[in-house]
Amino acid sequence: MLVLAVVSGVGLIVDDRTLVGAPIWLKPLKFSISLTIYTVTMAWLISLLTRGRKAATRLGTVIAVAAFIEMAIIVGQVVRGRQSHFNVATALDAALFSTMGVTIVVVWLATLWIGVLLMIQRIGDRPTALAIRSGVVIALGGLATGFLMTNPTSDQLAKMDSAPPTLVGAHSVGVPDGGAGLPILGWSTEGGDLRVGHFVGMHALQALPLLAFLLVLAARRFARLRDELLRTRVVLIFAGAHAAITLLVIWQALRGQPLLKPDTLTLSALLAIAAAAMIGLVLSFTRPARVETAVAA
Repeated sequence: MLVLAVVSGVGLIVDDRTLVGAPIWLKPLKFSISLTIYTVTMAWLISLLTRGRKAATRLGTVIAVAAFIEMAIIVGQVVRGRQSHFNVATALDAALFSTMGVTIVVVWLATLWIGVLLMIQRIGDRPTALAIRSGVVIALGGLATGFLMTNPTSDQLAKMDSAPPTLVGAHSVGVPDGGAGLPILGWSTEGGDLRVGHFVGMHALQALPLLAFLLVLAARRFARLRDELLRTRVVLIFAGAHAAITLLVIWQALRGQPLLKPDTLTLSALLAIAAAAMIGLVLSFTRPARVETAVAA
């Protein structure tokens, strides 16, 4: 994936073709970077296992192979100048899109299985274990958002009565794919975009374990954070907030609302999440410490 990221970067420079309103090599660049982060994270999670390590290692290989197949299709379609996602214009396009759908299901199920193995055994201290387990659960929800994208839009359903479809599914809600979007990310600035929830949810897999690690580092300077129960509460609060924000941006997208143009209802929900998290943090830090645990040097 790192090599492919470099190749895609070169493609952006030397190939001026565009597809669905974006440089044609931008999608493989974003996917290769995302899969690099994802697979490195999964490799680290597998290394934490004691029971079921052999099965998890095999599942890691399954994830790597499935991701490779998906990327091979994406790059192949770029070379052909064809859209990879949602494209059913020809028998070949439809077969390739269906194959990509299978690979995503395989990755999701393998991640779920590894997540179950992480749930049933001890992993480090309580804050770290909570961060990893909640990160996996939220990431599975973020990954599952991709399945919502494969549903035909109302416009596509209306056209199916008169002609065979060329596209089934979309990233955007309420507007066609390929319109105005955020730089690099491409998320729609005119309508809802399910990629936002997909992105936010998936990266709980990195954000929450990183939070637990930073809390351990901070505990070396701040004695209050040496309380393992306090760090567990902090992780729990951030995990709840991350899950709530993931659901919020998915709900916002399904209502056809651009990420950066929230209405009063969306803003109110966001403020409620922030307020609940802040209250939780204040209560956690003002409670007396129970048993201070030593933090490893």
